[in-house]
Amino acid sequence: MSKPSSKKKTRRAIWSAAAKLRASVAARTPDPIRRRVSPMLHYGEMLLVDHLVFRLAFPNRHRVSENVWRAAQPLPHQIAAAKKLGVRTILNLRGQFDTATYIYEREACRRAGLKLVDFRVKSRNVPTLDELRGARDIFKALEYPVLMHCKSGADRVGLMSVLYRHLHDGVPMEQAIDQLSLRFGHIAQANTGIIDYFFARYIADNARTPIAFFDWVETVYDPEELRRSFKSNSWANRLVDRVLKRE
Repeated sequence: MSKPSSKKKTRRAIWSAAAKLRASVAARTPDPIRRRVSPMLHYGEMLLVDHLVFRLAFPNRHRVSENVWRAAQPLPHQIAAAKKLGVRTILNLRGQFDTATYIYEREACRRAGLKLVDFRVKSRNVPTLDELRGARDIFKALEYPVLMHCKSGADRVGLMSVLYRHLHDGVPMEQAIDQLSLRFGHIAQANTGIIDYFFARYIADNARTPIAFFDWVETVYDPEELRRSFKSNSWANRLVDRVLKRE
């Protein structure tokens, strides 16, 4: 198993510091003041630490199919807006963390009467067998219509959108991979392009010897070999990690 990158360690340290600040305020502040101050701290953490201030202007919301939407991390008012679109379930691809963003998302879903499903996937590694099997099972179990999201609405939700289009809608993989596109903010030249590489490998193998996607996953797919052979560009990684602040 690879060690966490310095970027991941820094992000975890920031989240940890923010969580400790929230806990400190809750423990040391009288109730009347805490009720006023805590929401401001939580909202500031969500907008600034998690960079959701950018989602106010660019929610990156698009329709995947008749019953599925994709988006960046929604703010509470955007979850309420999703309810008006007919959405019944929010599929959170970031996982469950002790962050103000998750606290607000969970509460916004509760107020809107939406089901929140947490399913964590990665954007800079090849999909694991557990992730792929889990995605297949979740698509069968979700209550539709669904809005699925990651942080920026570009990479992890792109992976899941490709899988949904192919596995659930029966769209050929050659067409389904359009869900990984620069128009959604996905940059294939960065480390996040390993997702494109994964699907491209299946398409190439299937062209030589036709094989169903999950038969390929279970019998041919070699995550370690694919990881070793993938190459990204340093300029693209600087753009994605340092400028765009992607997870």
